[in-house]
Amino acid sequence: MKTIYLTLAVAGFIAPNIFVTLVSIETGNILLYLDPLATIDGMFANQISTAFMVDLFFVVGVFFLWSHTEAKKLKMAHPWKLWILTMLFGIAVAFPLFLFQRENHTSKVS
Repeated sequence: MKTIYLTLAVAGFIAPNIFVTLVSIETGNILLYLDPLATIDGMFANQISTAFMVDLFFVVGVFFLWSHTEAKKLKMAHPWKLWILTMLFGIAVAFPLFLFQRENHTSKVS
């Protein structure tokens, strides 16, 4: 499973960042952080994108809560590093990376 999790983390980094790179080149809004108002306007441009964003924010919130609880239970160090990664690059990379770290940690403890 560890190989699958790492593969998913890499894919989760590459796939969305293709579009981030295209927007960065097209608009100068590098990594969607240089012009936060334009980024927010795009994220909430219509009811469909708003529905996806609200769903995504809930998923990210649940991930933060679950990863904190799971890391504490398993005595894993520094889950907040993955939260920063989530905020910078998205849940698609951070979630499988957390699963990889969790799998790694539990196999060492057993």
